[in-house]
Amino acid sequence: MTRLADLAKLIRSKNAGPFWITFDIMFETDANFNRVAESGVINKEWISRIYNVSENEIILVNHPAARAIKFSYPRTKPQGNLGDPDLYAGQQYAPLLDLEID
Repeated sequence: MTRLADLAKLIRSKNAGPFWITFDIMFETDANFNRVAESGVINKEWISRIYNVSENEIILVNHPAARAIKFSYPRTKPQGNLGDPDLYAGQQYAPLLDLEID
C-alpha cells in the first residue's frame, strides 16, 4: 500500500467562503490520479466518518482533466464564530496524508 501523500503533488484544505470547507488533491501524473480515483478510497462514506459530516452534505468531484479530486462540505460553525477550531480551515487536510491507497 502507498500513502496518498506519496502519490499526490498537492493536498490542501481551505475555506470556500465563511460557511464551507473545500479540499483539493492534485496529481502530477494521470497514472497517480487514476490509481487514487479508481481505488474508491476517497468517497462520501469515508469523508463523512472522518470529518463527522452527513454524506448528504458532501460534494465530491473527480476531475480527470485537471488530475484532481475535490470535495467540500459545510462548516459546523461559520468561519470565525466562537468555537471555530480552524479559522482558515488550512489544517483540515491532515487525515488525508496517511490514507492508504492500494
